[in-house]
Amino acid sequence: MKSQLPMLTAPARSRGRFSRADRELATLARALGHPARVAILRLLTECGECMCGSIVERLPLSQATVSQHLKVLKDAGLIQGEVEGPRVCYCVQPAALDQLRALLSDVRKH
Repeated sequence: MKSQLPMLTAPARSRGRFSRADRELATLARALGHPARVAILRLLTECGECMCGSIVERLPLSQATVSQHLKVLKDAGLIQGEVEGPRVCYCVQPAALDQLRALLSDVRKH
């Protein structure tokens, strides 16, 4: 059974304008668009906070690869990292997860 999707009007398509909520959700979805980043977020949610080296020990990825994934998550605002001497300790940003839930809930409503 095919559902009918509303079509964007031509001016809206040509301007490339999307709602702020749509842009925010797309940013968060891109950050979660790799299984390693989902695993890192899940790990940080379970542990509360974790040093980068501990994350590397728990994933089948190199230090450099984990660092790249952490950067993507941090740039999206899903996690934060604090420098503690020569190490960085990461934790989840609860407000960002709340925002993600709200944005996904809004998608379901429309």
